[in-house]
Parts: sequence; C-alpha cells; structure tokens
Amino acid sequence: MTRIAVLQMTAGIDPAANAQLLVGAIGGAASGGAQMVFTPEMSGLIDRDRARATPHIVSEEASPVLAAVREAAAGAGIWVALGSLAVAREDGRWANRSLVIDPNGEIAARYDKIHMFDVDLATGESWRESNAYAAGDRVVTVDHTPLGRLGLTVCYDLRFPALFEALGQARCDAIAIPAAFTRPTGAAHWHVLQRARAIEASAFVIAAAQVGKHADGRETYGHSLVIDPWGDVLLDMGGEAAELAFAELDPARLTEVRAQLPSLANRRAIHT
Repeated sequence: MTRIAVLQMTAGIDPAANAQLLVGAIGGAASGGAQMVFTPEMSGLIDRDRARATPHIVSEEASPVLAAVREAAAGAGIWVALGSLAVAREDGRWANRSLVIDPNGEIAARYDKIHMFDVDLATGESWRESNAYAAGDRVVTVDHTPLGRLGLTVCYDLRFPALFEALGQARCDAIAIPAAFTRPTGAAHWHVLQRARAIEASAFVIAAAQVGKHADGRETYGHSLVIDPWGDVLLDMGGEAAELAFAELDPARLTEVRAQLPSLANRRAIHT
C-alpha cells in the first residue's frame, strides 16, 4: 500500500501565509506516514485582483513559496505534488505551473496548465484566465514517484478528455488534478468528471482542491478526492474544512482493473 496525503486549503492573498500553511502540511504529511503529499491549484496565491497580485508573481527561481516548499520537502524527505503556482515567464506573461518536488527538494517535473478558464457562468461570474496566463503546450508525466508514473494536469484541464487519453496511453499509474473549482461548476460536474477520468485512464486520480471563502471574495467547491482506477471514491474531503487527510492506495488495484477491463489495450485509432 502507498500512503499519500491530500491538502485541502483556503489560500489567500498573502504568499507568506500560504507558504507557512504548505510547510506545515508537508511536515504533517511526513509525520502521518505519507510518502507523497498533494496540494491544490494556486497553492501560493489566490487573488482575482491582478494589480494587487502582480508584485507577488515572480519567476520560478525567485519564488519564496517554491523555495519554502522545496526546503520542507527535503527536510521531511517526502515527495510533493505542488498543485500549481502563478509564475512569471520571461515573455511577461504568467504560467499556471504545477511542480513535482522529490524528497531531496529537487524539481522532478513541471507542467504548465494547457486549457485556460475563459467562461461566463449563469451566476454572473466571469473568468478570463487567458488575459494574463499563457497556455502550456505539452503533456507531462514523471516516473519513479511513490505512485509510479504520475501524469500532471490542472483544474480546467479536467474537461478535455484528449489530455487524459494521452495520459492513459502513456500508461500513467496516477493522475494529479489540483483545482480551484467554482461552487456552481463543482456542484454540477466535479465528482462525475473526476470519476470518469480515472475510469478512462485506468489510473488513480488525486484531486487536491481549494475550499471555502477566499480573501479575494471568490468561493471554491472543495471536495478533494482520491479515486481508484475502477472509479471508486477512496477519499472525499467535503466542501467545508481546510485540512490534511490521508489515503491508502493499493498498486495491485491497477493490475486488477486493467486485467478486468483492458480498455487501454483495446483502443483503436478513429478516422473521420
């Protein structure tokens, strides 16, 4: 069995406070026997006021949040799937970047969110992620994690099955889907899409999420999930509390499910 920890958090507009929460969670995960801890999208800063946020969005190399997480990972000797940080690119745009940190504090993988959240909801909420963020353009996996091969995605990517098709074809053992889902979209689609992606890719899904009312005024859905390759929910953290939770994942479940339902092996190219 592989023991993991999942952090459900209510990140705010102060990166230093968020970094402190992350460092505490990393220590708590290690103390609880986890081999890897997963955090949500935008773990370092959530602030819809881009003018206020701009001074805090720096390059990866200059990020105090990332530096704190790397130091904590090395100190605790644990893998960290840092859901995402807003980082400044050399071209002046931002990236919504997920990072995997190994137990030595080294960056094992980087993934820039591919699909930008540009929507107008019936509630009146309007989001234009592409106004500030540049989309990523490549599928990323990382080998030799405690869960085997880990595929990386971020939040809105969940709605685009072609990405998960690619991760399934890459034979990922687990897929991280860190998120900051809105309450309306979460209530409608969160659980069903997460379970579908686990089933389609025949992989574990770990979806660490933001939850509750944030300092910038937004509200997020929570319900951080761990789902097995059959689509069974192993952990649902609910929509209220910001906390750390643990789950036990059985690697034999991958072999069992893939033998019963070999959809990855049975797939055929479709021509239109």
